[in-house]
Amino acid sequence: QVQLVESGGGLVQAGGSLRLSCTASGSIFSMHFMGWYRQAPGKQRELVARVSSGGSPNYADSVKGRFTVSRDNAKNTGFLQMNSLKPEDTAVYYCNAEGNSYRGTYYNTWGQGTQVTVSS
Repeated sequence: QVQLVESGGGLVQAGGSLRLSCTASGSIFSMHFMGWYRQAPGKQRELVARVSSGGSPNYADSVKGRFTVSRDNAKNTGFLQMNSLKPEDTAVYYCNAEGNSYRGTYYNTWGQGTQVTVSS
């Protein structure tokens, strides 16, 4: 079983920055992707950014040039650096990780979510 613990959300003014962290623990043999999703009130959960085990990132068009996703494979930790935040970035941000456990089973695990609120 794999667990994810997130931190770093909060309230920030438009134009400000926040850094989210996500640490995975448990039976982790490999972690193919670690990513961040967000869900605003009344909207579906959407991909923000994710990074492969080799470090290749993918971003939603809405955050390109403002957000940076990264990971520390040795510590099973991922980060989302969010700059130039906009009110429309307000949402609950969820960490996600997928890979294989030491038992050979596939996992796709979610964190508990952290609130990011950007005031105008």
